[in-house]
Amino acid sequence: IHLGVSVGVTNAISYYEKWFDKGWAVIKEGLEKLKSSFKSNRFVIEGAGSPVEINLKNRDLTNLRLAKFLNAKCILVADIERGGVFAQIIGTLELMDDSERQLIQGIIINRFRGDLSLFKSGKDWLEKRTGIPILGILPWIDELFPPEDSLDIVDRRSKYNDAQIKIGVIKLRHLSNFSDIAPLEAEPSVKVEWIQRKKCLKDLDALVIPGSKQTIKDLNELIESGLSGEIKHFADKGGHIFGICGGLQMMGSWLEDPFSIETGKDIKLKKIEGLKLLPLKTMFKKEKDLGQVELETIWPKSSRVKGFEMHHGITQEIDYGNNFDSLFKDKRLGWIRKREGEGSIAGTYLHGIFDNGHWRRLWLNEIRCLRGLKDLSLNTTDYEIEKERLINKLADIFEENIDITDIV
Repeated sequence: IHLGVSVGVTNAISYYEKWFDKGWAVIKEGLEKLKSSFKSNRFVIEGAGSPVEINLKNRDLTNLRLAKFLNAKCILVADIERGGVFAQIIGTLELMDDSERQLIQGIIINRFRGDLSLFKSGKDWLEKRTGIPILGILPWIDELFPPEDSLDIVDRRSKYNDAQIKIGVIKLRHLSNFSDIAPLEAEPSVKVEWIQRKKCLKDLDALVIPGSKQTIKDLNELIESGLSGEIKHFADKGGHIFGICGGLQMMGSWLEDPFSIETGKDIKLKKIEGLKLLPLKTMFKKEKDLGQVELETIWPKSSRVKGFEMHHGITQEIDYGNNFDSLFKDKRLGWIRKREGEGSIAGTYLHGIFDNGHWRRLWLNEIRCLRGLKDLSLNTTDYEIEKERLINKLADIFEENIDITDIV
């Protein structure tokens, strides 16, 4: 994706062989645009993974190449919670050449548990051994922060031990917009379980199928793994199912990719049968629908919500039939199949739908009703406020424990 626009599909080997020079040119172009637009501002640039992957380092666009190009003041951050922090730091520095190592202005130890005084000798040893100052040590913070990337969600554990309902989320291989689920994880009455492989879903109160960067391929994996059968069985038994973007598309009857947007040269996946939970068909077009959206819901009740669209697929109803209706007054962004005395089957193109606190509680109360549980209060905040609280808390703890005055 160059400057916000998809410019092609590739595999890892071809990416390093054919796209490195093009990618580096686009990065430099983007930096020039930023520098001309924000002349008196400071850039904070985050690396990705280890900066010293020897087998990839000469074709790495994200770490030390960029730091050297900008002559950036770099901070090396090590995660002590996983163990081996001394080896992490010393090993990483040893694998840098002299010009790269000179960029490292300080070290931060992240996610420290226990008595900080016990680490003083370790801090002194690191500073003496490396000649680089330890800027501070961040303590472990017992909060469920919004996930940083899709790897962050695998080991996440709810901080709430008294959850009344369990919601499963399919961990797709090409999962996108994983942040859609964070508002559910922040609900005290909800336990979220990420489902990565075939398993019986009968112990769930609801199931969410999230977005995907490769919808057809992920759907095909669900079919080949047998998990699609478990999803259909869960639906047949009256379970609540909700799909978001790619998840919505999978729930339909058919998906077609005539322009090879998703499938490349894989002819057998040009048209694939969906889960057939909703009477919908999706065709992937060349252009992508992008935009902020604010609209009014019809189901479960009227509520004003906001979010955003980001999808290639165009979805249409095959047949409205009985108990099948639009989720919103804008009939192109979501659909619902109501089932008397059973869970609903619904989906939307609206990313961020669960961020809307009033609507999120309306949806949760639909699930709780079938369980005979008392309704949750609708007097709740949007997740954006909770997210701001968490970020402010992290910022405060950073300022208390880290000193970067000599760097900035």
